[in-house]
Amino acid sequence: FSVFSHIVHENLKMGSDGESDQASGTSSDEVQSPTGVCLRNRVHRRISMEDLNKRLSLPADIRIPDGYLEKLQLSSPPFDQPLSRRSRRASLSEIGFGKLETYIKLDKLGEGTYATVFKGRSKLTDNLVALKEIRLEHEEGAPCTAIREVSLLKDLKHANIVTLHDIVHTDKSLTLVFEYLDKDLKQYMDDCGNIMSMHNVKVFLFQILRGLSYCHKRKVLHRDLKPQNLLINEKGELKLADFGLARAKSVPTKTYSNEVVTLWYRPPDVLLGSSEYSTQIDMWGVGCIFYEMAAGRPLFPGSTVEDELHLIFRLLGTPTEDNWPGISSIDEFKSYNFPKYKPQPLINHAPRYCPQCPLLYLILGFFFFFRKRISAEEAMKHSYFRQLGMRVYTIPESVSIFTLKEVQLQRDPGSRSSLYPDSGEGPRPVCEI
Repeated sequence: FSVFSHIVHENLKMGSDGESDQASGTSSDEVQSPTGVCLRNRVHRRISMEDLNKRLSLPADIRIPDGYLEKLQLSSPPFDQPLSRRSRRASLSEIGFGKLETYIKLDKLGEGTYATVFKGRSKLTDNLVALKEIRLEHEEGAPCTAIREVSLLKDLKHANIVTLHDIVHTDKSLTLVFEYLDKDLKQYMDDCGNIMSMHNVKVFLFQILRGLSYCHKRKVLHRDLKPQNLLINEKGELKLADFGLARAKSVPTKTYSNEVVTLWYRPPDVLLGSSEYSTQIDMWGVGCIFYEMAAGRPLFPGSTVEDELHLIFRLLGTPTEDNWPGISSIDEFKSYNFPKYKPQPLINHAPRYCPQCPLLYLILGFFFFFRKRISAEEAMKHSYFRQLGMRVYTIPESVSIFTLKEVQLQRDPGSRSSLYPDSGEGPRPVCEI
């Protein structure tokens, strides 16, 4: 007597609705197999005469009007329920996202401590991309800068912030796929012999502030603003990039590391060891970049922290308790024993500046106390930008200001760049600051 003679195998079949059909288990539908295993066949649903007559009454050939299916598809959701995260990932993977073979490396653009950047091309769109290849150490995994950059950029969608298209993860590397832009602001200034049109300075500065204002409203600090991290395409669109040092903040001021921002663009409060800062840390960098675009040279090119502070104080004056409460109790400040420098007129250091415009003074804060620096949103509304028109304030965040006819670049004096319309009029001297 075999135990297998009493085993019942359910004869499961997939129905037209994608669900498995299980036999009802009536004895009349059982079929004895040669091995003694009892199989149950699927019970077919009986069709009523009414259903049969309806089907027979349909014409043999039904003509569907042109475009009917397209309209039906647009008005009807393709799925009863939203796709799960796993399903979405599978769909994107089938298209080619998340796969290294989807991208072709072209030229090496640069290399840093953790990453190498390549110019590449997407096989999906045939568009140029920038491939930031981050080397992974098996013991340490992905660098915190890479994790930080990915986590922030996936939520930052703005016309003046670089777009993260894709992420490719392999055993040896993490590759971030960005939109490709032709050059950075440093290269742009080099191409025009460090003599930019003052109108173009205004257009670029507005875009910096526009992208930064968007970040600050979402409580994100960039913390590493410098010309090399501001990318520009052939249209003149400027985008904030390299968010590896960026931080999301939950309160107006919070304690962070003071080892942030390249030395030349680091504010004096951070140079003196302050780790409590807010959005104003970025505004100091904006002021330094503003000056550099207009004057054609860095504002404070120090070689050490002490040298950097000396350069700042020689121009803006040594801070006192009156303009920086608590400065005399900061150990770093006392240890350097700075001379009592008097503030100097900025016009002496940048002849092309017109003294009527105080915007740079407000951005740098000739008030040292960092909480008094102007915000990005406030700076955007300054009268300095009046010539750009009012529509730059009303266009959607994802739309470039160059979609407006009144916004375009001018020819830079002595420029080798092609980022301006060739009007044939030659260089036009503009001093609008």
